Amino acid sequence: MTRSNRNVTVYGAYGHTGRFVVAELCERGWTPILAGRDAGKLDEMGSAFPELERRVASVMDPSSLDRALVGAFGVINCAGPFLDTAVPMLEAALRARVHYLDVCAEQAVALGIFERFSETARNTGITVIPAMAFYGGLADLLATTAMQDWPDADAIEIGVALDRWHPTAGTRAPRRPAHGSRLVFTDGKLEPLADPPPSREWTFCAPFATQQMVALPFSEIITISRHMRSDKVQSYMNLTPLNDLRDPSTPPPTSTDARGRSAQVFAVDVLVRRNGQTRRAIAHGRDIYAISAPLVVEALQRISDGRCRKIGVAAPAEAFVAHEFLASIRDLRLEGC
Repeated sequence: MTRSNRNVTVYGAYGHTGRFVVAELCERGWTPILAGRDAGKLDEMGSAFPELERRVASVMDPSSLDRALVGAFGVINCAGPFLDTAVPMLEAALRARVHYLDVCAEQAVALGIFERFSETARNTGITVIPAMAFYGGLADLLATTAMQDWPDADAIEIGVALDRWHPTAGTRAPRRPAHGSRLVFTDGKLEPLADPPPSREWTFCAPFATQQMVALPFSEIITISRHMRSDKVQSYMNLTPLNDLRDPSTPPPTSTDARGRSAQVFAVDVLVRRNGQTRRAIAHGRDIYAISAPLVVEALQRISDGRCRKIGVAAPAEAFVAHEFLASIRDLRLEGC
């Protein structure tokens, strides 16, 4: 597909994150193709976007995935659980020779994409970027920005603070077990997270101040470990949102502005340590689901206009110049970058 092609399939378009992605694409001059397995939900979404084509597609029917990608420059997969959807949709993208991006947080998914599809994607001539979202992509870009000109690091530590976490139905949905334990990067290799997971204090800027944290690694461990040299990579989250997530009475997110964002605020604080020195990069923003939309759409835009540095499977900061990419995201406030 040529760079002038502005059609992009959004799989899981009617989901909570998918709706943000569709709106972001429209705002930036792309033409989303609304795709998903539920015809009723696609029709319902079509009432808000009557000018957009709708295509029913299921991961159980590869030919329907092929039809969903006809005429597209790329596909953005927003349909969880990604343990079920990522491989079938990526295989369809390879058949169609269109670029693939997703917003997965699952480590097993991101790792599997790197291990299984790197050579095939490179030979096919497409770019594949898993975890191009709040979990995965944002920390990967911040860590690379903080690293600057250091060739390696003794440790990369990621602190995520949310004031609340009102989970979507997709976040709460029952899932089949992931492949193995959560992973951290220690002594140059991926290893299972300790049980019980380590805890610590972390001092953020306002409004979070000092927070009690517990180790909770997501897909950023996979993306960072693929292209950055560090003896250790670990992620932590504060306890308040985890208590919300565990409480079945916590309501789903509620829109509080014209763009549909919730009032939730977040900070992602990345520390890179080397030889007794520390470098830091911090991002503040609003609504972890909503922020994934400008991140993944900016990535697609940069692939389209030739500012992507890698063909094949890539971590976000492998594909793009990290500090420039972060500075282009309107909804992020950056410090130390």
